Amino acid sequence: MSSFSETNLVKKFTELNNTQQSIQTLSLWLIHHKKHSKTIVQIWYRELEKSKPSKRLTFVYLANDVIQNSKKKGPEFSKDFAHILPDAFTQAAKEADDKMKASLVRVINIWKDRGVYDKSFIKRLKTCAGFVPTGPSPSTPASQPSSKLPAKPTKQEPPAKLEPKKAKKNEPEFSLRQEVEAMGVKLPENVDAEDLVQRLSDLENSASCDASVRERIAALPPEVSDISHLDKIQDRESADRLSEKVDEAALLLNEYNRRLVAELEERKKVARMLRSFILSQQKQVKETERSLQDFKDKLYKVTSVRQELLSHIQNLPDLTLLPDVTGGLAPLPSAGDLFSLQNL
Repeated sequence: MSSFSETNLVKKFTELNNTQQSIQTLSLWLIHHKKHSKTIVQIWYRELEKSKPSKRLTFVYLANDVIQNSKKKGPEFSKDFAHILPDAFTQAAKEADDKMKASLVRVINIWKDRGVYDKSFIKRLKTCAGFVPTGPSPSTPASQPSSKLPAKPTKQEPPAKLEPKKAKKNEPEFSLRQEVEAMGVKLPENVDAEDLVQRLSDLENSASCDASVRERIAALPPEVSDISHLDKIQDRESADRLSEKVDEAALLLNEYNRRLVAELEERKKVARMLRSFILSQQKQVKETERSLQDFKDKLYKVTSVRQELLSHIQNLPDLTLLPDVTGGLAPLPSAGDLFSLQNL
């Protein structure tokens, strides 16, 4: 693994692209050099400012990967990134369309759900991303875009625990919830078809489908896993080389194992979403079938009335067979004629 230098770091940021392998490879390298976290964060922000608007989301994805995967090894990156994330999200939201802003907020929501940052800081980041139009709170001033990195930013500590997620007031309840949970299956609050399709699509690019990483693991030299090679070490230089190979292999395997665990959890969530979605579609089909039967019954009644009406019309006398009344019949007798007839 290459040594750390600012020139090398800038080069790696320049070569960064919006692929899972590129982001995770650079994230692994940055975490390996976590003792330079302050320098890394400063250069990350500087390169984000200089990059094209379309690439700024990639820088945010990189920061997300570094922040989450470095938590177990130390809070350096989460603390250092916290100082500059409001300005970074303000820069990333510039000239961004609604889809890109939604992606930025999705990253922020992940940090909220996993307890990376506290609720007030999450709200501030959403405001900076241009997604939640809220005013500044008394304790948290509104973030303004800056062209320079602040020399001594205010310290922002990560939260001690995850804030509970509050339900939205007008959020519709998922149908069949009581029925499904009675079966012992916990379902998500809502199942959005587009989100489900996107999650299924993301699983196609998951860790178990990453052939390039598996090839790198298969190509690892045997000395990194065979303890018998320790007996062949003759000097300090060969020992250092072997130690570097073992460290690089361990980082690669740890990162791949982390991705596999995350994929397993994601597959469980998608399975629950699929079950929920199928049950909701089944209920909708039943409701549609009932509506269809109701319309069939109404059609049958209308058809019966129509046939009765046609039968009644056919039984009416034919007016064309009546005699012509024009001058053909004598006029009715008058009242005087009727009285004279009674006197006779």
